[in-house]
This record gives sequence, C-alpha cells and structure tokens, in this order.
Amino acid sequence: MRLSVVGCGYLGAVHAAAMASIGHEVVGIDVDQAKVEALASGRAPFFEPGLQEILTEGISAGRLRFTTDMADAKGAVVHFVGVGTPQQKGGYAADLTYVNAAVDALLPHLSPGDLVAGKSTVPVGTAADLAPRVSATGATLVWNPEFLREGFAVQDTVDPDRLVAGVPTGPEGERAADILREVYHPSVGKGTPFIVTDYATAELVKVAANAFLATKISFINAMAEIAEVTGADVTQLADAIGHDARIGRRFLGAGIGFGGGCLPKDIRAFSARAEELGRGESVAFLREVDEINLRRRDHAVTLTVQALGGSVFEKNVTVLGAAFKPHSDDIRDSPALDVAVRLHGLGAHVTVTDPEAITNAKNIHPQLTYIHDRDEALTGADAVIVVTEWDEYRRELDPTHAKTLTRGTIIIDGRNCLDATAWRNAGWTYHGMGRP
Repeated sequence: MRLSVVGCGYLGAVHAAAMASIGHEVVGIDVDQAKVEALASGRAPFFEPGLQEILTEGISAGRLRFTTDMADAKGAVVHFVGVGTPQQKGGYAADLTYVNAAVDALLPHLSPGDLVAGKSTVPVGTAADLAPRVSATGATLVWNPEFLREGFAVQDTVDPDRLVAGVPTGPEGERAADILREVYHPSVGKGTPFIVTDYATAELVKVAANAFLATKISFINAMAEIAEVTGADVTQLADAIGHDARIGRRFLGAGIGFGGGCLPKDIRAFSARAEELGRGESVAFLREVDEINLRRRDHAVTLTVQALGGSVFEKNVTVLGAAFKPHSDDIRDSPALDVAVRLHGLGAHVTVTDPEAITNAKNIHPQLTYIHDRDEALTGADAVIVVTEWDEYRRELDPTHAKTLTRGTIIIDGRNCLDATAWRNAGWTYHGMGRP
C-alpha cells in the first residue's frame, strides 16, 4: 500500500521507515530541509537502535523516500500525521500549531476515499475539530495513537503490544478500520489486539497511559522520600509490593524521575485540557505527580552537596549520563542535564559523559565540560553521580577500577542501578535514592 507520513521527527521518521520495512511504499514529508536531506541520504538524524538499518534498507529497496514537497503525498491511500505537539510557551496546554498546519497543507492533495491517520499526541477533542475539514475533501480522519518507547521505537512500531483506531461511526468508520488493519497486517495477522474506538477514546488512550506511568514512577519516588526519613530501603519496598500482580514491579524504580519529550508535557497538557473541560479536579493529582518528579532532581543535587561537605564549589563532579534515558540521544527535559546544570550553577566543575547524547547536550548547555570516554571523564573526580542508567555505568563500570581514576570516593546513585554492597566494599561512600 502507498503511504505518506507528514512530519519526520522522532515519531514520523521511525514510522515511515518501519512501514517501509513491512513492505509498504512510503514517502516521508517534512518542512525541515536539512532533516529531509539527512533522511534521504540514509542517515538517521537521531540515535534510535535499529532505525539506521531499516532506513538504509528501505531506501535501497526503493520503498522509502523523503521530500519537502507536500504534493508528493497525492496518490497515497493513508496519510499519517506525526508532527510535534509541544507545551505552549507560558502555559501547560499543548500547542497544536504544527498539527493544524500539517492537516491544512495536506488537504489540497487528498482524494476521496483517502485516510488521514493522526498519530500525534493531542488533547481530547482535537480529532472532532479536524474531522470536518478532512471530510470536505471526501477523505476520512482516523486517530491512531502511537505508543513508542524511546530506545525500543522500531520494535514498538513493527511489533506493537496493541493497535488503537479512533474512527467515525457507521460504514465509513468500518471501512477506515479495515484499511488500517491492512496497513498493520503483520501485527494483526499474529493476533495483536486491534481496538476500534471513537475519536475521543483514542485520544485519551495515549494521555491516560502516560499519566498512569508517570503516576506510578512518582508514587515510588514519594515512597523514597518517606524511606529517606525512616531508614527504609525503597528498592526492597518496590520488590515487595511489585510481587502483587495488581501492582507489578515495572516502573517502580525510584530515582531522579522521568523526563523526555512525552511524559512531562503530556501530563501537563492533560491537566490543562481537563481544566478547559471543567473537570480539572479529576486529574488534579497530576500536578503533584509533576512536583514529586521535579523534587527528585532537587534531592540529587542536595545529596551531592551534602556528600561533599556542604559545598560543591570548585569541586570536580562527574555526571554519568546526559540523555533522559538509556538507548537514546534525546535530552529533552533530561533530569541528567538538569542536575548537571544545577551543580555547575553552584560552582562545581562539572564533567558530563554519555555514549550518544553529548553532541545534543553541548548544543544546549555549552557551559559544561563534555568527555566521550567514560574513564577519562572519571579521572580526578571528587564525586560521581549516575543519572542515566546506561549499561556502561550500571553493569560495566567496576568500582575498584573506578577508584583508581577518581580523586574522591563519593558515588551518588541517582537511578538506584548500582550494587551498593560492591561499591561500598570497594571503598566508596555510596548514596542511593531512598536507600539507607
């Protein structure tokens, strides 16, 4: 089937390449000339495991191409819209400028019977507003939210755990759902749940999922705050309650909290939309979820200051990690960089290392020192803080070896990902998050 993908950022580029990898003919369209040129030449503009391989394969096979010309969308059966919905400046609500612009630019190139499939994360009610504009061309709007995890985005697109299609009522909606089933035929054929809903439910699925995950993370971080004043161990607490099948252990890792381009902005936009709908009290707890999350960054900085005797001024602090999570070079709302910048502001000499995110971090925060080599970054440090749980730090860094490189022996485990006993036995003063 011929498909177009409007918006070739993180979501769109992965979706375009993944759809080509399962046999579709795909054109990716974006207004950013530099991004399009990189993709067209077979270069992934960001780090995502597996993307480079399917991007190269799709272009070589002739199933995938990229352009800045929206007219090239004409002739596609399904047009995916995957542009960004950033947080509005000066507010919490989502900015729909790019969604509206993408749909308006696409309208002249639609044909009767086409599908426009929204994938962007939008406030509930957006699809209902857009549908009449799409219907006026004879095309049909559907909402097909994405559920990508950065670091696993290719896998989540090619082999998702569920597919959701928000469609209009009646025969038009049934036809639209059948077309989407055909688009995702490998997944549908293997029994992946394909859930057909109305527009509003499809829009809520994404934000509700993100709100739940954010709440679960902030819950265990709230328990870490209690553990810190009682002497309890939040990691043992998480293990114990995680055995309850109703709760589960995933996303109960206490630390410095979540970041990235989705969870923080999505829960804020959800709160803002609920206020607009007159139901702000229904998700008022999300404000506290956000506040707990931000407090953990404060706590990581405080732990470092206290461990260094009350001041980090003129001290050498090595920060292990810059990306908001491992297997990504994404630094959007990165807790790691937030902590690094705050320590720098307190007068510390901050050195940051990361396997993939240094270039992006340097562009935004050039005041920090960046060193690619982990051991070189550790050399001469008075304190080390782990803020992104790359395997290079949590599994492959030997505490005895690290001690031969640093000047001090203070380790702040901002992700509770290290073996505390091993580090203490090697002579380090270990500080975890919510651990005695």
